[in-house]
Amino acid sequence: CCNCTSGSWVMDLCGRPICSNQDVASCALKEIFDSSTCINHLVATGVVALLVFVLMLQLLVKIPNSRVSARQLVSLSSLLHFSTVVFNGCLGLVYLGLGLWMLGTGFNQNASVVYLPHWWLVTLSQGLNLVLASFAFSTRPLFLGAAFVRFWPVLLTICAAFICCSSVVNIVAEKTITIKACSDVLSLPGAVLLLLYGIQHSHDEEGYGGSGNGLYKPLHTETDSEVADSQSQVTPFAKAAFFSKMTFWWLNPLMKMGYEKPLEDKDMPLLGATDRARNLYVMFMEKLNDKKQSPSHPTPSFFWTIVSCHKRAILVSGFFALLKVLSLSTGPILLKEFINVSLGKGAFKYEGYVLAVVIFVCKCCESFSQRQWYFRTRRLGLQVRSLLSVAIYKKRQKLSNAAKMKHSTGEIMNYVTVDAYRIGEFPYWFHQTWTTIVQLCIALAILYNAVGTAMVSSLVVIIITVLCNAPLAKLQHRFQSKLMEAQDVRLKAMSESLVHMKVLKLYAWEAHFKKVIEGLREVEYKWLSAFQLSRAYNSFLFWASPVLVSAVTFLTCYVLKIPLDASNVFTFVATLRLVQDPVRSIPDVIAVVIQAKVAFTRISKFLDAPELNRQVRKKYYVGIEYPLAMNSCSFSWDESTSKPTLKNINLLVKAGEKVAVCGEVGSGKSTLLAAVLGEVPKTRGTIEVCGKIAYISQNAWIQTGTVQDNILFGSSMDGQRYHSTLASCSLVKDLEMLPYGDCTQIGERGINLSGGQKQRVQLARALYQNADIYLLDDPFSAVDAHTATSLFNEYVMSALSDKTVLLVTHQVDFLPAFDSILLMSDGEVIRSAPYQDLLADCEEFKNLVTAHKDTTGALDLSNNIPTQRSKEVSIKETDGIHGSRYTESVKLSPADQLIKKEERETGDVGVKPYMLYLRQNKGLLYFSFCVIFHIIFVAGQISQNSWMAANVQNPHISTQKLISVYIIIGVCTMFFMLSRSLVVVVLGIRTSRSLFSQLLNSLFHAPMSFFDSTPVGRVLSRVSSDLSIIDLDLPFSFVFSLGDTLNAYSNLGVLVVATWEVLFVSVPMIVLAIRLQRYYLASAKELMRINGTTKSALVNHLGESISGAITIRAFGEEDRFFAKNLDLVDKNAGPYFCNFAATEWLIQRLEIMSASVLSFSAFVMALLPQGTFSPGFVGMVLSYGLSLNVSFVCSIQNQCNLANQIISVERVNQYMDIQSEATEVVEENRPYCKIGPKMAMWNLEI
Repeated sequence: CCNCTSGSWVMDLCGRPICSNQDVASCALKEIFDSSTCINHLVATGVVALLVFVLMLQLLVKIPNSRVSARQLVSLSSLLHFSTVVFNGCLGLVYLGLGLWMLGTGFNQNASVVYLPHWWLVTLSQGLNLVLASFAFSTRPLFLGAAFVRFWPVLLTICAAFICCSSVVNIVAEKTITIKACSDVLSLPGAVLLLLYGIQHSHDEEGYGGSGNGLYKPLHTETDSEVADSQSQVTPFAKAAFFSKMTFWWLNPLMKMGYEKPLEDKDMPLLGATDRARNLYVMFMEKLNDKKQSPSHPTPSFFWTIVSCHKRAILVSGFFALLKVLSLSTGPILLKEFINVSLGKGAFKYEGYVLAVVIFVCKCCESFSQRQWYFRTRRLGLQVRSLLSVAIYKKRQKLSNAAKMKHSTGEIMNYVTVDAYRIGEFPYWFHQTWTTIVQLCIALAILYNAVGTAMVSSLVVIIITVLCNAPLAKLQHRFQSKLMEAQDVRLKAMSESLVHMKVLKLYAWEAHFKKVIEGLREVEYKWLSAFQLSRAYNSFLFWASPVLVSAVTFLTCYVLKIPLDASNVFTFVATLRLVQDPVRSIPDVIAVVIQAKVAFTRISKFLDAPELNRQVRKKYYVGIEYPLAMNSCSFSWDESTSKPTLKNINLLVKAGEKVAVCGEVGSGKSTLLAAVLGEVPKTRGTIEVCGKIAYISQNAWIQTGTVQDNILFGSSMDGQRYHSTLASCSLVKDLEMLPYGDCTQIGERGINLSGGQKQRVQLARALYQNADIYLLDDPFSAVDAHTATSLFNEYVMSALSDKTVLLVTHQVDFLPAFDSILLMSDGEVIRSAPYQDLLADCEEFKNLVTAHKDTTGALDLSNNIPTQRSKEVSIKETDGIHGSRYTESVKLSPADQLIKKEERETGDVGVKPYMLYLRQNKGLLYFSFCVIFHIIFVAGQISQNSWMAANVQNPHISTQKLISVYIIIGVCTMFFMLSRSLVVVVLGIRTSRSLFSQLLNSLFHAPMSFFDSTPVGRVLSRVSSDLSIIDLDLPFSFVFSLGDTLNAYSNLGVLVVATWEVLFVSVPMIVLAIRLQRYYLASAKELMRINGTTKSALVNHLGESISGAITIRAFGEEDRFFAKNLDLVDKNAGPYFCNFAATEWLIQRLEIMSASVLSFSAFVMALLPQGTFSPGFVGMVLSYGLSLNVSFVCSIQNQCNLANQIISVERVNQYMDIQSEATEVVEENRPYCKIGPKMAMWNLEI
């Protein structure tokens, strides 16, 4: 570099020696990175010329070969695309104009400034490059190729970054701004726009479009009209352009609709393709199967599989998180510069105004990046939650019997409603773990610049705080695990009590079971108290840490004789204020990580549980002689035991044969049918089952829905077959008595049908399926003798005359009609023969028949069957009589049906749910204490900083006194902070106790009509997920919402006190903020309410699927039920997606407004004459102003979270005031009876 002057052409081009005889390294760096030097221009020109050459070559080769018109060639597909092309094209024209002007000065003899060749050369080359690039990117991507669109913007961005940095270095060094320098700085945003367009295009190419044509196609086929209709209802987010996504503009139509009228289920848009549960599950299973096939991952981790599925989303959100941290960290640096301006040390004349603009730009950048970070991680959490919910459901469909013993129905409900929810919250907090560390490191660097080696003491305090937290985190993990276990046990008891409430009421066992549940809840309170206390101590530790850091640092400055002035003190304070919010959120991060870890461990254990081996069923082929064959088979419910449940089973059943299975209670009859279905693990032998199976369980399983839905069971309607099925199952008269015929809604588990009616609906369901093999497990036990005989004749002997039937029965009257009878005892088939052979040769069978005849006195069936059958009404006659009834029946009002639509609040209910929560168990008193303690804490902090601002440059106050008073105020505020943290825990526990007690009393005193018309899923969703939110989240949400709101308004108050002129901006801003919040809440509350009702439907379907799992598997309907679960998961996810997007929509607008207030305040201070404010006062005002964005974000975010979580109190309250049945004991009505128990009825009406 130092000898470069020898080249005459370089001398001519540059007009001066390039380097003097100075140090080579420093010379090279200065010459290359300073945009006023010749070397910099030569490097830039060389790089740009290379880019121009390659670009021209690309255009000259590709475009002529395309042979298309200009109109077909150019396409601006989106707002981002259009903005990119226009911005870069205009900037390129500016460069070209400037370059030509520079060139013209060389020929103008009167010009005051003559530019050397390297100036106009670099300017023209940059202009030509930008004009060509904008033209190239205005063409359709397919002409230039996907690789070009993807990689060329990267090269342009690197080049623009070099040119921009060079110009910034020159601006700082020369303290002048030129048109060329401004153009250089603007070239970087232009290149970034090109880069974003390239990313968007590659994103669309990979199939992430979201409008339905995604990477994973639906597993079922739909008609074109259905697809087109669903596409029109897809969320606008799926097709939104870049700027629309960045500003959440796509949400405006829904927000407007929510403000004009309460939102309903039908208003919810469908999720985009990448957010749908089916596509997420398919992608997850593909990744999991790929890893299982890899020899290095024989047992892949579910966690890392999920991470690999979503690594792109994690990286993009991480980029925005880093951008937010970097833009936030510019605050203290700008503050220091502003204090220097107030001291008269400005670098140039209008530096104050420039700083005010830069503050606004940085705050806007911070807002956009943080909103995208939060939105994308919320969306990622939603995807993970949907994926896990679906995976849990799918696993439950295949769960082995041994695993069912370890994972009860209550636990599985908990996995979906609580654990999956906690894991879904984790991605939102994930980036906080490392961004807090990055922010702390940057803060320490700024602190070192401000207070020198005293920064080490800050670092020591932070390390001690983290170390003190380690044992607390371990305790929290243990307490959370115990709490979830206790919750599982309580939910299991609740689920069993609710399902069998009729039995409890008939036996008057409500008080006993209620007492048991209350005892289980007390165990839960024990672990809840421990967890919340550890969380409170954690909260105190991190809220107090900024006070400790500042106290120790200033004390160290005093000891080390480091001078304190306004510049370094308030740079320190501003840095601390910006870091304190992420530091204070560390306890929440720790709590969420622990909750997610516990939840993931539980779900992983469930997903790893053993599955059924159901490879026994084969397709049916015409001509198969034995559709059911067992050879020396043994079966055991528990594979670990040596004693099998069934042993040495040999069975051959011919096609169309009727086989009865009889034996004493516990002999293994039902287990034999379960073995045929593949439900019982086979320990020995071979089994073959060929054909479609229909199964009728001993205890009828009925779905919530209409009678018709239960009979069709997913099959299409065939009128003739349907009516003949009703007649065969003796259902015609029963349906005539129902208010809406076969379209009458059946309550949960068939609650409004008798036992016999439920069993006949089951029989109809099996018959309508037209299966090959019928497995009937004692289907006539719930009907009277006459109906049983009719069913046997019309159903088994007539409707199933050509079917293979295996019937378990205790009614020996029907046995003579069977081709073969299996007599079972102690898990073995002891004889298999026709009726007469068994009666003649088998003593055990003789005893069984004799015992039955002794108890029933029934006539011999062999003499009775023909007579009975001749008396029965024929199927054709029944069809003729009743056929028209069901085709015309069903014009009904859904409101009159048994199962009502779930109730929910609508509109703004004001403070009612908040007051309902706070009025429980003196909650209002404890909340008042929290408010007072926090106000004192905030006032103490302001006092601390005011003392420092007023006296930092006061010669009459010694440094020792300055720091001592500062520390004393800080220590006092810590005491009130500790008190507040402990009072929060007491508030939460007492309120939860009161709400649960009232809910439990209300449920156990509710009349049976409530349980008949209310699906259990609705109640379970309230006592699981809603109660979990009330227990764990709501108390801290109340206090954090209050605390951050007070912090935000105290920050604004400090700004107003300092510069009253800011009222002109702040007052309209506050009014607009309140109106915006109301506008937001109109939609947000309805979205959360819809989310709650859709969650109930999801839980209800899960509960039904668990109770009817064997029937669903027997009929081969797993895919249909899985598809319904996918649909319910998506319907539940849709409102939640819109809700958190709405939160970001609101906060982004409020942040821009608060950035305007801060910038206006800075502008006013720059406008006023120097010396109007003391440097200390300027530092204090701006330190509070810089944290205004952060505090407003936290304030609004916590208020929104609280508004969403308070919906849980609304939902619980709906079942706290159920109309009670009569009291158990009325003392004045107690009967006086001397003759013993007696029951009498007079004028009873039901």
